[in-house]
Amino acid sequence: MLAIVCPGQGSQTPGFLEPWLELPGISETLNAWSEATGVDLVTHGTTSDEETIKDTAVAQPLIVAAGLLAAQALEIDKLDTTSWMTAGHSVGEITAAGLSGVLSPVEALEFVRVRAQGMAAAAAVEPTGMAAVLGGDQDEVIAYLENLSVTPANVNGGGQVVAAGSQEALATLAENPMEKTRVIELKVAGAFHTHYMKSAVADLDSFAQELTPQNPAVPLASNSDGEIVTSGQEFVNRLISQVTSPVRWDLCQQTMLAQGVTGVVELLPGGTLTGIARRAMKGVKTLAIKTPADLEKAQEFIAEHTQTISA
Repeated sequence: MLAIVCPGQGSQTPGFLEPWLELPGISETLNAWSEATGVDLVTHGTTSDEETIKDTAVAQPLIVAAGLLAAQALEIDKLDTTSWMTAGHSVGEITAAGLSGVLSPVEALEFVRVRAQGMAAAAAVEPTGMAAVLGGDQDEVIAYLENLSVTPANVNGGGQVVAAGSQEALATLAENPMEKTRVIELKVAGAFHTHYMKSAVADLDSFAQELTPQNPAVPLASNSDGEIVTSGQEFVNRLISQVTSPVRWDLCQQTMLAQGVTGVVELLPGGTLTGIARRAMKGVKTLAIKTPADLEKAQEFIAEHTQTISA
């Protein structure tokens, strides 16, 4: 059983799409998707600097488009639907919705446009951010964060909890880390998955009324509780509520293990989720997609853990 996982915000790096433009049709695809997202995906994926692509309104569409692009390059639509599942971390859940058939690629990109713009506006209201807390007992870390008035916004498993809150509260955390933990500031522009994002929900709710979600064709795990969601409409509802709710990636990983996953492929821009999986999903093989050079070994990896439908 294969899990195809989709990374979230903060996984982007300057120029990460540049080598992909050498593949046939990629430039044309990105230009078409730029219209759906309202973001120049080619420019921001190749020449924009780190500060520019940190902007939520840019980062989120860029990450979802990159994941969908990698999925197309891997021809995931030809896989036997009984042999794989998917899940996404935070904004990566929109990518996963596209992979599973809940939303079409264009619908997913339009959805992330609305989400990104709303969350960027919410983040601009006051200085907030996020920081990863590495190490320590998970329950003790969560309690420690709550005592400092910061939210455990991402519970990732593998000894990683991401705190979100005001810059002042995060500074206090950085100056007073819990014993046997490290605090690392993340390259994001707001306190995502907290009450600070509440203003972004209304526009998403309104946009979702225009959608006709399909039920997922493969098992699709939800960030809210790690459960497999079989209703497309329910998953879209969860995408909306997820804007202000914590990401329980630890529970998603538990679901992958319960489903019998033996291999995890992380779509572009890969690396973060496979790193967590190596710590939290012992014995499960992992592969991260970073450049087109990874595609051949990814196809071999996928074949090892699934059966493809013959053309």
